[in-house]
Amino acid sequence: MKVLVTGYSGQLGFDVVKEGNYRGLQMYGTGSRDIDITDKDCVSKYVTELNPAVIIHCAAYTAVDKAEDDKEKCYDVNVNGTRYLAEAAKEIGAKFVYISTDYVLDGQGDKPFKETDSPNPIGYYGFTKFEGEKIIQSLLENYFIVRISWVFGTNGNNFIKTMLKLSESRDVLNVVGDQFGSPTYTYDLSRLLLDMIQTDRYGIYHASNEGFCSWAEFAQVIFKITNKNVKVNSINTEEYPTRAVRPKNSRLSKQKLTENGFVALPNWKDALTRYIEKLNQEVN
Repeated sequence: MKVLVTGYSGQLGFDVVKEGNYRGLQMYGTGSRDIDITDKDCVSKYVTELNPAVIIHCAAYTAVDKAEDDKEKCYDVNVNGTRYLAEAAKEIGAKFVYISTDYVLDGQGDKPFKETDSPNPIGYYGFTKFEGEKIIQSLLENYFIVRISWVFGTNGNNFIKTMLKLSESRDVLNVVGDQFGSPTYTYDLSRLLLDMIQTDRYGIYHASNEGFCSWAEFAQVIFKITNKNVKVNSINTEEYPTRAVRPKNSRLSKQKLTENGFVALPNWKDALTRYIEKLNQEVN
């Protein structure tokens, strides 16, 4: 099976290609240097010539705060880029996996969001990702829309690496404690995505590691596992203002995964432990 993966230079795309190679699939990981997804002709030519059976679209403009001011570029990448790839997929009859986000939801309440809940993005980044979802649904039939949250992987920057870096110079940190969600380990997620493309159980899915936590609790567990003597003060969102509004409730229900025969991702604490072991192996 020939699989095209966009966003290969990012955390998820990197692990998807690595896992696919391990499984013996023909993986083609691309970055912005290989293909400009905002150029319709470029996308059409590349995809038509490669003729993959599956396109896994991980590439995105993900600078949430910057997106509020850099709207044109964010829209170009997340909306136009997605449209051009979807049109190319339709032309060759390829399956399509669109990586979406908890930011398409409004973050209200405290119950886990289901796939059937109506999206209502509260920031520009989330708006563009939801526009991408609508494009996929309008153009394609053989698609998976997979919403994820709080991503971490070995290839690139993330919350865990930031916390560990800060722990080198500080023994007290203030971390937001009233935003809740599920961390998502790209290694675990990549295995699920490659299981998905072997099936025709299409639709919208939520996929993150099991269990929920706040950012503050996430930080506390990071320091506990790594034996860092850092005190974490839990603060309110209002005490840490950002350019873009963050959803306070990013809890995602993953019930549809198991209902459709897919294996749920392991608990986030288990994923975090394995991830830190992997980081330590790379250092040593």
